[in-house]
Amino acid sequence: MDKILRIHMGPDKDPVCTETPLGDYAGLGGRAMTSTIISKEVPPMCHPLGADNKLVIAPGLLSGTSAAMSGRISVGCKSPLTGGIKEANAGGQGSQVLARLGYAAIIIEGKPKKDVLYKVVIDRNGARIIEDNSLRMMGNYDLVEKIKQEYDTATACISIGPAGEMKLAAATVAITDTDFHPARHAGRGGVGAVMGAKGVKVIVLDDTGMKMREPKDPEKFRAANKKFVEGLKSHPVTGQALPAYGTNVLTNIINEAGAYPTKNFMWGRFDNCSRISGETEAETETRRGGKATHGCHRGCVIQCSGIYMDKDGHYLSKQPEYETVWAHGGNCGIDDLDAIAMLDRLDDDFGLDTIEMGATIAVAMEAGIAEFGDAQAAINLIKEVGKGTPLGRILGSGAAVTGKVFGVERVPVVKGQALPAYDPRAVQGIGVTYATSPMGADHTSGYAVTANILGVGGKVDPLSSKGQVELSRNLQIATAAVDSTGMCLFIAFAVLDQPETFQALIDMINSFYGMNLTADGVAELGKTVLKSERDFNARAGFTSKNDRLPEFYKKEVLPPHNVTFQVTDEELDEVFNW
Repeated sequence: MDKILRIHMGPDKDPVCTETPLGDYAGLGGRAMTSTIISKEVPPMCHPLGADNKLVIAPGLLSGTSAAMSGRISVGCKSPLTGGIKEANAGGQGSQVLARLGYAAIIIEGKPKKDVLYKVVIDRNGARIIEDNSLRMMGNYDLVEKIKQEYDTATACISIGPAGEMKLAAATVAITDTDFHPARHAGRGGVGAVMGAKGVKVIVLDDTGMKMREPKDPEKFRAANKKFVEGLKSHPVTGQALPAYGTNVLTNIINEAGAYPTKNFMWGRFDNCSRISGETEAETETRRGGKATHGCHRGCVIQCSGIYMDKDGHYLSKQPEYETVWAHGGNCGIDDLDAIAMLDRLDDDFGLDTIEMGATIAVAMEAGIAEFGDAQAAINLIKEVGKGTPLGRILGSGAAVTGKVFGVERVPVVKGQALPAYDPRAVQGIGVTYATSPMGADHTSGYAVTANILGVGGKVDPLSSKGQVELSRNLQIATAAVDSTGMCLFIAFAVLDQPETFQALIDMINSFYGMNLTADGVAELGKTVLKSERDFNARAGFTSKNDRLPEFYKKEVLPPHNVTFQVTDEELDEVFNW
């Protein structure tokens, strides 16, 4: 990966693709690449949908290699949802293919002077941009089928659905998986709206004829990769629970812990959670001829994804993940797996963040737009978004906007972004992450559920404020570094518990690049990424007052533990004082 592809969309001239050397961005990958470029090149006060914002797509440092679990891709911009910096992360084949094509980043800048749609085609001969209005308002599924017929050697697509074209703040960027389904999404923060504002509907990738990226020390690299895989397979989470039941294995666990947000964060337990649990989901998938174990990209050894079939044995969606099952399930009082899978399919097709949309529908239900537990009503509301009706555009703008429009007080957002599937009153460490992450409420920014609930990497009492700031701080630093490698975040379970697996990861990076990185160096990388992100947000007008949870978490007790969020504002302000 020795070059950057810049796609200039106008309005000063017709769209053009140019290749540039890495320059100041040499040695960066994934989140480090996207956040550094956005921090340096995007005016913090610009309009997120304007010409001055940029969309950056970057594979990780180890993407395109034979390293296991290295297929994550980062998508960055100024977020139309939060108004701050955004990095949204996804699996699928895009990262591996883009890296093998030699690109460390794609930067889409400017804005078309005409109201037309474009596709970008990238292969071993370079990149070209083509006007194609026939793609207008196509869902992601029909879109990739059309692309596959037109470009039969294409190996991956990066695309937006109708929500992105409509520039809705909950819009995602879709990445095709190993089956060429547009089922992996850079979901959070409205990155799809920025791609839509640039007029780019799809990026078609074809790495036919391109070789795997080669390490500087192949022997040491292979040895480190082998040890890394052994560590992942021997850990009970990455080697047993996730392959068997996917991320939805957490439903029963979090519900039992009293931390499962139910009916718009009213309660911490959902009575019917067993009907939508990972165990039930895996049994349903297997019985119908789907798959309970599946990788979203080649080189995945955890295999936490799956294939969900409808009652007639036809493909409906990829396995709905824990966050999706919660958002469209317990959070909305819905206990029907088929309905949840349909909602997942619609979100993927329209290009919508399942977390944001599930939270938004729950807010709408609290407003009386629909009844809690009414699955068909939830499906109809998502279809409104896909149609672009006035109600649909409100919902597609996210939970914060929907709450304002309909006068709802309990709106679970930080920096305008909806909270994911862990109530911060019962998992206080994740509450610290939600409040302070530069990204807005985001569980993946510092997954304190590890020590608070799962006992991974130590144990910190989830109902107490003690130790939560340090826990979240350390996890946010580590996560920023992992997000820069292209590694799946789920490696953290093994890395936190097994020092030898962490060392194997460092050894892979060192043997590939000829570096002498240490554990301290990994931490410094994470700190550097967070510093650049927080600097951008500060220049965009963010202050410590934005690093707060909504007031109701401090005032309303959460059954069954009857607790409130206990971490003080003064403690939250200490998270980044390292």
